[in-house]
Amino acid sequence: MGTYLDRIGAGLVLAHPEVFGFDYVPQELVGREHAQKELASMFVGLAHPEGTGRAVVTGPVGSGKTALVKRFCVDMIRHLSNARSIKNVHVNCRNATTASRVIQKVIKDLDPGYPDRGLGVGELLTSLRRMIIAESVHLIIVLDEVDHLLRHGGDDVLYKLLRIDEDMDSTGTLSLILISQEQILDILEGAVISRMGRSNHLRLPPYNENGLLAIARQRAKAGLTNGSYSDETLVLIAQAAAPTGDARRVIELLEGSARRAEIQGRNSIDSKDVQRTVITHSINVDLLDIDRLPVHSMILLLGLCRKIRRTGTITSGETEQNYKVVCEEFDEKPKGHTTVWKYIKQLAQDEKVEGGKGRTQHITMPHMLPSDVARRLELLIPARLK
Repeated sequence: MGTYLDRIGAGLVLAHPEVFGFDYVPQELVGREHAQKELASMFVGLAHPEGTGRAVVTGPVGSGKTALVKRFCVDMIRHLSNARSIKNVHVNCRNATTASRVIQKVIKDLDPGYPDRGLGVGELLTSLRRMIIAESVHLIIVLDEVDHLLRHGGDDVLYKLLRIDEDMDSTGTLSLILISQEQILDILEGAVISRMGRSNHLRLPPYNENGLLAIARQRAKAGLTNGSYSDETLVLIAQAAAPTGDARRVIELLEGSARRAEIQGRNSIDSKDVQRTVITHSINVDLLDIDRLPVHSMILLLGLCRKIRRTGTITSGETEQNYKVVCEEFDEKPKGHTTVWKYIKQLAQDEKVEGGKGRTQHITMPHMLPSDVARRLELLIPARLK
Protein backbone atom coordinates (compact mmCIF):
# COMPACT_ATOMS: atom_id res chain seq x y z
CA MET A 1 0.00 0.00 0.00
CA GLY A 2 1.38 3.38 -0.96
CA THR A 3 4.23 1.86 -2.99
CA TYR A 4 3.23 3.96 -5.99
CA LEU A 5 4.55 6.97 -4.01
CA ASP A 6 7.96 5.43 -3.34
CA ARG A 7 9.59 7.18 -6.30
CA ILE A 8 8.60 10.64 -5.05
CA GLY A 9 11.76 12.14 -3.63
CA ALA A 10 13.84 9.13 -4.67
CA GLY A 11 15.95 11.33 -6.92
CA LEU A 12 16.72 8.67 -9.52
CA VAL A 13 17.26 11.37 -12.15
CA LEU A 14 15.85 14.64 -10.77
CA ALA A 15 18.19 15.75 -8.00
CA HIS A 16 16.96 19.35 -7.72
CA PRO A 17 13.51 19.79 -9.35
CA GLU A 18 13.43 23.50 -8.48
CA VAL A 19 16.08 24.09 -11.16
CA PHE A 20 13.36 23.48 -13.77
CA GLY A 21 10.84 25.82 -12.16
CA PHE A 22 9.47 28.86 -13.96
CA ASP A 23 10.88 31.29 -11.38
CA TYR A 24 14.37 29.79 -11.17
CA VAL A 25 17.09 32.20 -12.31
CA PRO A 26 20.60 30.73 -12.69
CA GLN A 27 23.68 32.55 -11.46
CA GLU A 28 25.01 32.72 -15.02
CA LEU A 29 22.83 33.40 -18.07
CA VAL A 30 24.39 31.35 -20.86
CA GLY A 31 24.03 32.87 -24.31
CA ARG A 32 22.98 36.30 -23.03
CA GLU A 33 26.35 37.74 -22.03
CA HIS A 34 26.22 40.49 -24.66
CA ALA A 35 22.66 41.44 -23.67
CA GLN A 36 23.76 41.67 -20.03
CA LYS A 37 26.46 44.15 -21.00
CA GLU A 38 24.01 46.20 -23.06
CA LEU A 39 21.52 46.35 -20.20
CA ALA A 40 24.23 47.32 -17.73
CA SER A 41 25.31 50.18 -20.01
CA MET A 42 21.84 51.70 -19.63
CA PHE A 43 22.30 51.92 -15.86
CA VAL A 44 25.82 53.31 -15.47
CA GLY A 45 24.26 56.34 -13.76
CA LEU A 46 23.24 54.27 -10.74
CA ALA A 47 26.80 54.45 -9.46
CA HIS A 48 26.18 58.15 -8.73
CA PRO A 49 24.02 59.35 -5.80
CA GLU A 50 21.27 60.86 -7.94
CA GLY A 51 21.63 58.67 -11.04
CA THR A 52 18.79 56.67 -12.58
CA GLY A 53 18.31 54.23 -15.44
CA ARG A 54 15.67 53.32 -18.02
CA ALA A 55 15.29 50.24 -20.22
CA VAL A 56 12.75 48.60 -22.51
CA VAL A 57 13.44 44.87 -23.01
CA THR A 58 11.50 43.10 -25.77
CA GLY A 59 11.64 39.72 -27.47
CA PRO A 60 9.60 36.59 -28.24
CA VAL A 61 8.36 34.07 -25.67
CA GLY A 62 11.22 32.15 -24.10
CA SER A 63 13.95 34.57 -25.17
CA GLY A 64 14.99 35.13 -21.55
CA LYS A 65 13.67 38.66 -20.96
CA THR A 66 12.47 38.15 -17.40
CA ALA A 67 15.49 36.07 -16.37
CA LEU A 68 17.83 38.70 -17.82
CA VAL A 69 16.20 41.53 -15.86
CA LYS A 70 15.87 39.56 -12.60
CA ARG A 71 19.52 38.55 -12.76
CA PHE A 72 20.53 42.14 -13.52
CA CYS A 73 18.62 43.56 -10.55
CA VAL A 74 20.11 41.05 -8.10
CA ASP A 75 23.63 41.61 -9.45
CA MET A 76 23.28 45.41 -9.51
CA ILE A 77 22.06 45.56 -5.90
CA ARG A 78 25.02 43.45 -4.80
CA HIS A 79 27.51 45.33 -7.00
CA LEU A 80 26.62 48.74 -5.55
CA SER A 81 25.88 47.57 -1.99
CA ASN A 82 28.76 49.62 -0.55
CA ALA A 83 27.90 52.75 -2.54
CA ARG A 84 24.11 52.91 -2.63
CA SER A 85 21.08 51.22 -1.11
CA ILE A 86 18.95 49.78 -3.94
CA LYS A 87 15.75 47.76 -3.90
CA ASN A 88 13.74 46.37 -6.76
CA VAL A 89 10.08 45.43 -7.20
CA HIS A 90 8.93 43.13 -10.01
CA VAL A 91 5.31 43.62 -11.12
CA ASN A 92 3.61 41.26 -13.58
CA CYS A 93 1.14 43.48 -15.42
CA ARG A 94 -0.87 40.48 -16.54
CA ASN A 95 -2.10 40.46 -12.92
CA ALA A 96 -1.95 44.22 -12.34
CA THR A 97 -3.59 45.75 -15.40
CA THR A 98 -4.41 49.21 -14.03
CA ALA A 99 -2.27 52.08 -12.76
CA SER A 100 -3.60 51.82 -9.21
CA ARG A 101 -2.96 48.06 -9.02
CA VAL A 102 0.60 48.52 -10.26
CA ILE A 103 1.41 51.18 -7.64
CA GLN A 104 -0.36 49.20 -4.91
CA LYS A 105 1.77 46.14 -5.76
CA VAL A 106 4.95 48.23 -5.53
CA ILE A 107 3.91 49.74 -2.19
CA LYS A 108 2.88 46.35 -0.75
CA ASP A 109 6.27 44.89 -1.65
CA LEU A 110 7.97 47.72 0.22
CA ASP A 111 5.51 47.71 3.14
CA PRO A 112 3.36 44.56 3.44
CA GLY A 113 1.37 46.24 6.21
CA TYR A 114 0.28 49.17 4.08
CA PRO A 115 -3.55 49.44 4.32
CA ASP A 116 -5.70 48.59 1.30
CA ARG A 117 -7.62 51.81 0.92
CA GLY A 118 -9.37 53.25 -2.10
CA LEU A 119 -6.65 55.81 -2.84
CA GLY A 120 -6.21 57.43 -6.22
CA VAL A 121 -3.06 57.04 -8.32
CA GLY A 122 -1.79 60.49 -7.27
CA GLU A 123 -2.10 59.67 -3.56
CA LEU A 124 -0.48 56.28 -4.06
CA LEU A 125 2.48 57.85 -5.88
CA THR A 126 2.89 60.38 -3.06
CA SER A 127 2.91 57.53 -0.53
CA LEU A 128 5.41 55.61 -2.65
CA ARG A 129 7.81 58.53 -2.83
CA ARG A 130 7.58 59.10 0.92
CA MET A 131 8.51 55.46 1.51
CA ILE A 132 11.51 55.68 -0.82
CA ILE A 133 12.76 58.87 0.84
CA ALA A 134 12.14 57.53 4.36
CA GLU A 135 14.16 54.38 3.62
CA SER A 136 16.87 56.30 1.72
CA VAL A 137 16.79 53.77 -1.10
CA HIS A 138 16.84 53.85 -4.86
CA LEU A 139 13.98 51.78 -6.28
CA ILE A 140 14.12 49.82 -9.54
CA ILE A 141 10.57 49.07 -10.71
CA VAL A 142 10.22 46.29 -13.29
CA LEU A 143 6.93 46.15 -15.19
CA ASP A 144 6.79 42.72 -16.82
CA GLU A 145 4.31 42.01 -19.65
CA VAL A 146 3.68 45.75 -19.63
CA ASP A 147 1.62 45.49 -22.83
CA HIS A 148 -1.29 44.28 -20.65
CA LEU A 149 -1.12 47.50 -18.63
CA LEU A 150 -0.89 49.64 -21.77
CA ARG A 151 -3.95 47.98 -23.31
CA HIS A 152 -6.11 48.32 -20.20
CA GLY A 153 -4.77 51.38 -18.40
CA GLY A 154 -2.73 53.35 -20.94
CA ASP A 155 0.76 54.75 -20.39
CA ASP A 156 -0.11 57.65 -18.07
CA VAL A 157 1.23 55.79 -15.04
CA LEU A 158 4.59 55.37 -16.81
CA TYR A 159 4.79 59.12 -17.36
CA LYS A 160 3.96 59.77 -13.70
CA LEU A 161 6.56 57.29 -12.47
CA LEU A 162 9.19 58.86 -14.71
CA ARG A 163 8.31 62.30 -13.29
CA ILE A 164 8.17 61.22 -9.65
CA ASP A 165 11.10 63.47 -8.68
CA GLU A 166 9.87 66.54 -10.53
CA ASP A 167 9.56 69.69 -8.35
CA MET A 168 11.04 67.78 -5.40
CA ASP A 169 14.12 68.58 -3.31
CA SER A 170 15.82 65.23 -3.99
CA THR A 171 16.19 63.37 -7.27
CA GLY A 172 17.30 59.95 -8.51
CA THR A 173 14.79 57.96 -6.47
CA LEU A 174 13.48 55.63 -9.16
CA SER A 175 14.56 53.62 -12.21
CA LEU A 176 12.18 51.86 -14.58
CA ILE A 177 12.45 48.69 -16.70
CA LEU A 178 9.66 47.63 -19.07
CA ILE A 179 9.42 44.07 -20.42
CA SER A 180 7.19 42.97 -23.31
CA GLN A 181 6.93 40.52 -26.18
CA GLU A 182 5.80 43.39 -28.37
CA GLN A 183 7.62 46.42 -29.76
CA ILE A 184 5.86 48.76 -27.33
CA LEU A 185 7.83 51.90 -28.18
CA ASP A 186 5.55 52.32 -31.18
CA ILE A 187 2.45 52.63 -28.98
CA LEU A 188 3.84 54.88 -26.23
CA GLU A 189 3.17 58.60 -26.23
CA GLY A 190 6.00 60.87 -27.32
CA ALA A 191 6.52 62.27 -23.81
CA VAL A 192 7.02 58.77 -22.38
CA ILE A 193 9.35 57.73 -25.22
CA SER A 194 11.36 60.90 -24.69
CA ARG A 195 11.88 60.11 -21.02
CA MET A 196 12.53 56.38 -21.55
CA GLY A 197 14.89 57.06 -24.47
CA ARG A 198 14.73 55.14 -27.75
CA SER A 199 18.36 54.14 -27.37
CA ASN A 200 17.43 52.29 -24.18
CA HIS A 201 15.62 49.57 -26.12
CA LEU A 202 17.14 46.08 -25.87
CA ARG A 203 15.64 43.43 -28.15
CA LEU A 204 16.44 39.79 -27.47
CA PRO A 205 16.35 37.39 -30.45
CA PRO A 206 15.16 33.77 -30.12
CA TYR A 207 17.84 31.31 -29.00
CA ASN A 208 19.56 29.30 -31.70
CA GLU A 209 20.25 25.59 -31.30
CA ASN A 210 23.67 26.18 -29.72
CA GLY A 211 22.14 28.56 -27.19
CA LEU A 212 19.44 26.04 -26.30
CA LEU A 213 22.05 23.30 -25.95
CA ALA A 214 24.03 25.49 -23.55
CA ILE A 215 20.88 26.00 -21.47
CA ALA A 216 20.14 22.26 -21.47
CA ARG A 217 23.69 21.51 -20.32
CA GLN A 218 23.52 24.12 -17.57
CA ARG A 219 20.16 22.92 -16.21
CA ALA A 220 21.13 19.26 -16.47
CA LYS A 221 24.31 19.86 -14.49
CA ALA A 222 22.43 21.82 -11.82
CA GLY A 223 19.26 19.75 -11.61
CA LEU A 224 19.96 16.12 -12.57
CA THR A 225 21.92 13.38 -10.84
CA ASN A 226 25.45 12.64 -12.03
CA GLY A 227 25.54 10.10 -14.83
CA SER A 228 21.79 10.32 -15.53
CA TYR A 229 22.18 11.87 -18.97
CA SER A 230 24.54 12.00 -21.93
CA ASP A 231 25.48 14.97 -24.06
CA GLU A 232 23.90 13.19 -27.04
CA THR A 233 20.59 13.25 -25.16
CA LEU A 234 20.92 16.98 -24.53
CA VAL A 235 21.67 17.55 -28.22
CA LEU A 236 18.43 15.74 -29.11
CA ILE A 237 16.48 17.97 -26.71
CA ALA A 238 18.07 21.14 -28.10
CA GLN A 239 17.28 20.05 -31.64
CA ALA A 240 13.65 19.46 -30.71
CA ALA A 241 13.33 22.94 -29.20
CA ALA A 242 15.32 24.71 -31.92
CA PRO A 243 12.39 25.55 -34.27
CA THR A 244 10.80 27.63 -31.49
CA GLY A 245 13.97 29.25 -30.14
CA ASP A 246 12.23 29.04 -26.75
CA ALA A 247 14.32 28.45 -23.62
CA ARG A 248 11.23 27.38 -21.70
CA ARG A 249 10.63 24.58 -24.19
CA VAL A 250 14.12 23.13 -23.88
CA ILE A 251 13.80 23.22 -20.07
CA GLU A 252 10.35 21.58 -20.19
CA LEU A 253 11.59 18.84 -22.53
CA LEU A 254 14.60 18.14 -20.30
CA GLU A 255 12.46 17.94 -17.17
CA GLY A 256 9.80 15.87 -18.96
CA SER A 257 12.39 13.39 -20.23
CA ALA A 258 13.85 13.07 -16.73
CA ARG A 259 10.42 12.44 -15.21
CA ARG A 260 9.62 9.86 -17.89
CA ALA A 261 12.82 7.95 -17.04
CA GLU A 262 12.00 8.08 -13.32
CA ILE A 263 8.45 6.80 -13.91
CA GLN A 264 10.02 3.75 -15.59
CA GLY A 265 12.23 3.25 -12.53
CA ARG A 266 15.42 4.02 -14.45
CA ASN A 267 18.27 6.25 -13.31
CA SER A 268 19.20 7.66 -16.71
CA ILE A 269 17.50 9.34 -19.68
CA ASP A 270 17.63 7.66 -23.08
CA SER A 271 16.63 8.83 -26.55
CA LYS A 272 13.18 7.20 -26.30
CA ASP A 273 12.39 9.32 -23.24
CA VAL A 274 13.21 12.42 -25.26
CA GLN A 275 11.26 11.31 -28.32
CA ARG A 276 8.12 10.47 -26.34
CA THR A 277 8.34 13.70 -24.35
CA VAL A 278 8.64 15.70 -27.56
CA ILE A 279 5.52 14.04 -28.92
CA THR A 280 3.47 14.77 -25.81
CA HIS A 281 4.64 18.39 -25.81
CA SER A 282 4.24 18.96 -29.53
CA ILE A 283 1.24 20.22 -31.47
CA ASN A 284 3.08 20.69 -34.76
CA VAL A 285 3.71 17.13 -35.84
CA ASP A 286 1.35 15.87 -38.52
CA LEU A 287 2.02 12.35 -39.68
CA LEU A 288 -0.29 12.93 -42.63
CA ASP A 289 2.55 14.89 -44.25
CA ILE A 290 4.32 11.57 -44.71
CA ASP A 291 1.57 10.43 -47.08
CA ARG A 292 2.70 13.01 -49.64
CA LEU A 293 6.36 11.98 -49.74
CA PRO A 294 7.82 10.34 -52.87
CA VAL A 295 7.89 6.59 -52.36
CA HIS A 296 11.70 6.39 -52.26
CA SER A 297 11.76 9.20 -49.71
CA MET A 298 9.39 7.02 -47.65
CA ILE A 299 11.75 4.06 -48.04
CA LEU A 300 14.69 6.18 -46.95
CA LEU A 301 12.74 7.49 -43.95
CA LEU A 302 11.72 3.97 -42.92
CA GLY A 303 15.38 2.93 -42.85
CA LEU A 304 16.16 5.97 -40.73
CA CYS A 305 13.32 5.24 -38.31
CA ARG A 306 14.32 1.63 -37.76
CA LYS A 307 17.85 2.60 -36.84
CA ILE A 308 17.00 5.72 -34.79
CA ARG A 309 14.37 3.97 -32.66
CA ARG A 310 17.11 1.54 -31.53
CA THR A 311 20.10 3.86 -31.15
CA GLY A 312 18.72 7.42 -31.19
CA THR A 313 20.89 8.49 -34.12
CA ILE A 314 22.21 7.33 -37.49
CA THR A 315 25.28 8.41 -39.44
CA SER A 316 25.15 9.62 -43.03
CA GLY A 317 26.93 6.48 -44.20
CA GLU A 318 24.51 4.19 -42.38
CA THR A 319 21.58 6.10 -43.86
CA GLU A 320 22.43 5.07 -47.40
CA GLN A 321 23.15 1.47 -46.35
CA ASN A 322 19.82 1.18 -44.52
CA TYR A 323 18.03 2.71 -47.51
CA LYS A 324 19.43 -0.02 -49.76
CA VAL A 325 18.36 -2.72 -47.28
CA VAL A 326 14.77 -1.43 -47.26
CA CYS A 327 14.80 -1.15 -51.08
CA GLU A 328 15.73 -4.82 -51.24
CA GLU A 329 12.89 -5.64 -48.82
CA PHE A 330 10.38 -4.03 -51.20
CA ASP A 331 12.12 -5.28 -54.35
CA GLU A 332 12.90 -1.72 -55.48
CA LYS A 333 16.02 -0.57 -57.32
CA PRO A 334 17.88 1.99 -55.13
CA LYS A 335 18.31 5.53 -56.38
CA GLY A 336 21.77 6.97 -56.85
CA HIS A 337 23.84 8.73 -54.17
CA THR A 338 22.93 12.26 -55.36
CA THR A 339 19.19 11.56 -55.33
CA VAL A 340 19.39 9.96 -51.88
CA TRP A 341 21.06 13.08 -50.50
CA LYS A 342 18.40 15.26 -52.08
CA TYR A 343 15.80 13.24 -50.17
CA ILE A 344 17.74 13.62 -46.91
CA LYS A 345 18.04 17.38 -47.37
CA GLN A 346 14.32 17.66 -48.09
CA LEU A 347 13.44 15.63 -44.99
CA ALA A 348 15.65 17.94 -42.92
CA GLN A 349 14.14 21.02 -44.54
CA ASP A 350 10.66 19.72 -43.63
CA GLU A 351 11.90 19.17 -40.04
CA LYS A 352 11.18 15.45 -40.16
CA VAL A 353 14.84 14.79 -39.34
CA GLU A 354 17.76 16.83 -38.06
CA GLY A 355 21.16 16.58 -39.74
CA GLY A 356 24.36 17.37 -37.89
CA LYS A 357 27.40 19.21 -39.21
CA GLY A 358 30.64 17.85 -40.60
CA ARG A 359 31.56 15.19 -43.12
CA THR A 360 30.02 12.37 -41.07
CA GLN A 361 26.60 13.69 -40.12
CA HIS A 362 24.65 12.23 -37.22
CA ILE A 363 20.99 12.33 -38.17
CA THR A 364 18.27 12.37 -35.50
CA MET A 365 14.47 12.59 -35.38
CA PRO A 366 13.62 14.98 -32.52
CA HIS A 367 10.15 16.04 -33.71
CA MET A 368 8.52 12.65 -34.33
CA LEU A 369 8.49 9.26 -32.67
CA PRO A 370 10.42 6.86 -34.97
CA SER A 371 8.36 3.80 -34.02
CA ASP A 372 5.08 5.56 -34.91
CA VAL A 373 6.45 6.84 -38.21
CA ALA A 374 7.88 3.41 -39.07
CA ARG A 375 4.54 1.67 -38.47
CA ARG A 376 2.79 4.14 -40.74
CA LEU A 377 5.40 3.82 -43.48
CA GLU A 378 5.21 0.02 -43.37
CA LEU A 379 1.56 0.37 -44.39
CA LEU A 380 2.00 3.24 -46.85
CA ILE A 381 4.92 1.93 -48.90
CA PRO A 382 3.31 -1.37 -50.07
CA ALA A 383 0.13 0.54 -50.96
CA ARG A 384 2.11 3.05 -53.05
CA LEU A 385 4.09 0.31 -54.83
CA LYS A 386 0.99 -1.62 -55.98
